[in-house]
Amino acid sequence: MKLSEIKNILSNVSAVNFILPNGQSIPSHFHVTEVGQITKHFIDCGGTIRTEKKVNFQLWEAGDFDHRLAPQKLLNIIDLSEKKLGIEDAEIEVEYQSGTIGKFGLDFNGETFTLTNQQTACLASDKCGIPEEKLKINMKDLSKSSQACCTPGGGCC
Repeated sequence: MKLSEIKNILSNVSAVNFILPNGQSIPSHFHVTEVGQITKHFIDCGGTIRTEKKVNFQLWEAGDFDHRLAPQKLLNIIDLSEKKLGIEDAEIEVEYQSGTIGKFGLDFNGETFTLTNQQTACLASDKCGIPEEKLKINMKDLSKSSQACCTPGGGCC
């Protein structure tokens, strides 16, 4: 989800709630402790220099059980970060503390913001020799289709 998308959603919801990829709700007394832009400048294993920009939200929970973040308050934090930091409209990455700091993508299911799992990937698989994943076929399904083809009068020979 991009920053512009969350701003549109926040304008139309009455509450800000998040759930983890496993379905567990983040406690409603969470805080958004940071909104920023992270720029990653790196070289991949194939030698290509790349730059990625993401908007970063950091969610944190404390013993402040009376705290609830209203949609307008989060919109105000986002607007301030755009004005003061020059944050661009980029994909959002959410940091949330569990066993360690986890980094998640962000989606919206129509009612709740959902943190989504992210995966690493080789960005230069064509240059570093990683073979493409082959199509997996169940052998029993293969025999059914070959029986229809390779029988007398089946037309395969």
